[in-house]
Amino acid sequence: MKKDTQQLLRHWQEAVPNDRLAHLVRDTARAYTRALQARLAQHQVPFGHWAFLRILWHSDGLTQRELSVQAGVMEPTTFSAMKAMEALGYIERRQAPENKKNMYVYLTPKGRALQKKLVPLAEQTNQVSTQGLSAQEVQATRGVLLKLLENLAADEQLWASKAVDKSA
Repeated sequence: MKKDTQQLLRHWQEAVPNDRLAHLVRDTARAYTRALQARLAQHQVPFGHWAFLRILWHSDGLTQRELSVQAGVMEPTTFSAMKAMEALGYIERRQAPENKKNMYVYLTPKGRALQKKLVPLAEQTNQVSTQGLSAQEVQATRGVLLKLLENLAADEQLWASKAVDKSA
């Protein structure tokens, strides 16, 4: 276990065992990121490209704006990533003949081939994280996390509507 991860685990077990759930979820997500990042590095794939590859494996031919929204990042971040991914030969960007305004992103055969190499690494990361848990515990965790996400999405919508009300 990496020293940072050991310190983080000790922090949660000893120093703040009852700290806010949001902090625990954030730290867990960071640990997932580090674990997957280490695996992706074996294939010289930056972690920043992972989200875009996953999206494109399922929905090839999106605009850069659509990719930004789906990945949850700002458009300049997507633009930089697309430029780098194009240089690596993972994607190509094209304009549609009828719409010169939008740039559409398509996987190249090289980018598509990464799916067979990288998805098993993500699956392995998930398997490592759930060692010692029963199938019921994993399912319960998924259910709890989905409910947290649902609650936060509803809260976000509420706050967005309040902001609209104030501007009217």
